[in-house]
Amino acid sequence: MKKIILVLSICFLLVSCGSSFQSFYNDHKADLGTTSFQVPNFMKAILSNISSEVKHGIGNISDFKYIKFEGVSAIKRQRLIEEMNNVTNSGYTDIFRKNEIDNTRIISVREAGIVVTDAIIFISSGTEISAYYLQGHFDPDKIKSFSDEDTFNSFSTDLLKNYNTNINPSFNPEN
Repeated sequence: MKKIILVLSICFLLVSCGSSFQSFYNDHKADLGTTSFQVPNFMKAILSNISSEVKHGIGNISDFKYIKFEGVSAIKRQRLIEEMNNVTNSGYTDIFRKNEIDNTRIISVREAGIVVTDAIIFISSGTEISAYYLQGHFDPDKIKSFSDEDTFNSFSTDLLKNYNTNINPSFNPEN
């Protein structure tokens, strides 16, 4: 009986110490050269107002986090990739991974049946790194389509534009 309790305690400790995107985000959101945002619960309405192209591309979002690193050194780039590997190794399934010297792309998901419930999209190229965390109900094929660089860049631009438009209201009554 003592051995079972010991084994269960060790398993619980290992699972509770696992990496998460939230801890990755919290650890780096204040880094120099970083742009980041997350959508809090009271702003979820913003996600329902995103463009039809974005909504069609990903589905229903209940949680959204974004972080972008610019001017990243080779050493920091490697450390961030290792940290993201730790996150995606804790209960996620890679649906796409490309590891090259100057270009790393990871799309990793958690599933409930045939529906993707959590997705991490991580892109590292040169001195720039972007990472998204999406939670909701998504079509796996749509999430996999982000492995195409043009699709990912178009998605990023559209989503950031819509997010910025919704959080920066105009104080000019004529606009």
